[in-house]
Amino acid sequence: MPSVRDEYRFDELTWPEVNEAVKLGKIPIIPTGSVEQHGHHLPLKVDHLCANAVATAAARLRPEISLVLPPVSYGYVHHVMDFPGSINIHFEHFIQFVLDICKSLAYHGFKKMVIVNGHGSNGPLVDLAARRLVVETDAHCVFCNWWQLLQVDPEFSSRWRESVFPGGCAHAGELETSMLLHLAPESVRADKIKSEIAKTNKRESRFTYTDLFGSGAVGDVQWTSQFSDSGVMGEAEKATAEKGKLCLEEASRNLSDYIAEYHAREIEPRVRHQGSEPTFPLSFPTD
Repeated sequence: MPSVRDEYRFDELTWPEVNEAVKLGKIPIIPTGSVEQHGHHLPLKVDHLCANAVATAAARLRPEISLVLPPVSYGYVHHVMDFPGSINIHFEHFIQFVLDICKSLAYHGFKKMVIVNGHGSNGPLVDLAARRLVVETDAHCVFCNWWQLLQVDPEFSSRWRESVFPGGCAHAGELETSMLLHLAPESVRADKIKSEIAKTNKRESRFTYTDLFGSGAVGDVQWTSQFSDSGVMGEAEKATAEKGKLCLEEASRNLSDYIAEYHAREIEPRVRHQGSEPTFPLSFPTD
C-alpha cells in the first residue's frame, strides 16, 4: 500500500490514516454529478464520470496535498424527467447531502475542501453548499464546474473546439461526447451520434442562449424536452477521443495547480463590526 502522503484516494485510507492526512494538510476533493439522459449516443453516467475523472486525475498529480472522495453520483435533474433513466434528487436534499459530506470532513479536521461539479443544474446548489459550510463551520470550501477549468487559458479553446458558439458545446455535445470517447469509448453508441442545436440557441437571441462556456444575460429555464427532441444540445458529431484526452489533461492540470495555490493560501479570519456584542445568535446552526 502507498504511504498516506502518496495515497490520493480518500476511501483507501484507514481511520488512523485519516488523522495523518489531516496533519499533512491534505485537501479533500468532492466530485458531484448526476444520472441523467445524454441523448441516444451517451450513457446516463456522463456527468459523474467526467467530474470524477478530472478530480481523480488532479489528485493523482498532487497526492501529497490532495484526496479525492467517491463521487456524489446523483443530482438535481427535475427538468430532465421527460427522458427515461434520469434520476432526480430534490434540490434541498442535494444541498444538504453535499453539505453533510463537507461538514463530516470538517469535523474530522479537514479545513479546506474543493467541490468539482459535473452537472450544470447542480451549479447553484454546490455554490450554496460551499457557502453554508463557510458560515456554519470553521472550515472553508471552494467549488467549480469541471469545464470551467478549460477557460483558465483563454487560448485553449482554439486548440480543440470546432463547434459553433453558442450551442455547440452544451449537453451531450462536442465536449462531453469527446470526454466519453476518451474515458469510456465502449459506452458510446458511435452509430447513434447525432448533433442537435437546442431551440433556445436557434432563436439567435442576444439575451437567451446557452453553452458550457457562456450564456445570455437572461436565464430561460424550461423542461429539457421543450428545447431538445433527442436530449442532445450541441454538435456531438464534431467530437473526437483526442479532444477528450486534451481536455481531461488541461482540466486536471489546472485543478491540481489551483489546489497547490489553495493549499498555500491563508484563510483570513472573520471580523465582526458591530459596536456591541450581538445579543442573540444568527438564525442558522453553527455547529
